[in-house]
Amino acid sequence: MNILLAVDGSPYTKKMLAYLVTHNEIFNASAQYTVLTVQPPLPPRARAAVGKDVVNNYHAEEAEKVMAPVRKFLDRHGLAAKTTWKVGAAGETIAKVGAEGRFDLIVMGSHGHSALAGLVLGSVATQVLAHCKVPVLLVR
Repeated sequence: MNILLAVDGSPYTKKMLAYLVTHNEIFNASAQYTVLTVQPPLPPRARAAVGKDVVNNYHAEEAEKVMAPVRKFLDRHGLAAKTTWKVGAAGETIAKVGAEGRFDLIVMGSHGHSALAGLVLGSVATQVLAHCKVPVLLVR
């Protein structure tokens, strides 16, 4: 099974990871894991002011802040994972990576807002579900 783990470094990511390691009948070392974090783009004026290299370094550093603890957690539980990061709208980007990477499942944490709050506020989970053709497991 090829599984995409969408992470953002929030407490909901931690809950998702805890769920992962406590359900080893589904999530075990035989699966292939890719950890993805999506960074929001900087405003165009800021990108233009500092230059492409500075922007790329900034996004790489921010992604590493999210990825390092996730990698450490997975290593501690014997789960090897590739890591990647993208820049863009989180929900759409996660769905796109899920489809292009031919993943069997996307797993992510969710705040668990009500349907009305999700409609008004719009959440990453809602956006992933709206754009995704890959099965999604939301952990609350």
